[in-house]
Amino acid sequence: MNSIKTKDGAQIFYKDWGTGQPIVFHHGWPLSSDDWDNQMLFFLGKGFRVIAHDRRGHGRSSQTSGGNDMNTYAADVAALVEALDLRDAIHIGHSTGGGEVTRYVARHGKGRVAKAVLISAIPPLMVKSAKNPGGLPIEVFDGYRAALAANRAQLYLDIASGPFYGFNRPGAAISEGTIRNWWRQGMMGGANAHYECIKVFSETDFTEDLQVIDVPVLVMHGSDDQVVPIADSAELSIKLLKNGKLKVYGGYPHGMFTTHADVINADLLAFIKA
Repeated sequence: MNSIKTKDGAQIFYKDWGTGQPIVFHHGWPLSSDDWDNQMLFFLGKGFRVIAHDRRGHGRSSQTSGGNDMNTYAADVAALVEALDLRDAIHIGHSTGGGEVTRYVARHGKGRVAKAVLISAIPPLMVKSAKNPGGLPIEVFDGYRAALAANRAQLYLDIASGPFYGFNRPGAAISEGTIRNWWRQGMMGGANAHYECIKVFSETDFTEDLQVIDVPVLVMHGSDDQVVPIADSAELSIKLLKNGKLKVYGGYPHGMFTTHADVINADLLAFIKA
């Protein structure tokens, strides 16, 4: 298996297919690089080099007892980018992975990043606070933690079969394979890392990161995102970016790059080639 070893000894698994301009994919919680299979095959077929890693504590990477924080996640990406000597890269992140892209590009991406894409992403800040009154109450995330500690397998099944893909909406075209694949990816990772990552995706503030990014950024979000509500994420992020473009997808769910891959892939390609 392809992997790099970080400064603290963690092994970070990655996929690296093809040649050409590199596209780096960053997955959401609690998933793995496998979540990008559709996009990796699509862009591989378009002549790009496609790379995706399993975040520490997720997928096939080390189940670390430490370093489960956004600064370390971004540093791990920087180590991977340096090891592969990636330049003129496009970084695409979904959900928590969108936060990872934001922190990486802001702090480590100078001279190596051409463009970035945030899909259904967590920035600027998810949890409700005095400075973020429209955020979700901390009790929502405490509920995730309690459910994960009590029965992680059931929690992951409930998320995948419900709000993540909008399968709880009337008339939804439910895919059993998609649900099982989400659950499979989640159960590959470490329970401790996934537990700690709930704090990461809910309480990390990306405001300053968004403000310093100067490369073109495409912000893509579904209007029916039940996991990361658009009003407190994409609609705020776009106001902080120097060179951002917001594209809203009416009625699309959090996992829209899976449920509507044909639409999202076409729009990603158009942005990359623009």
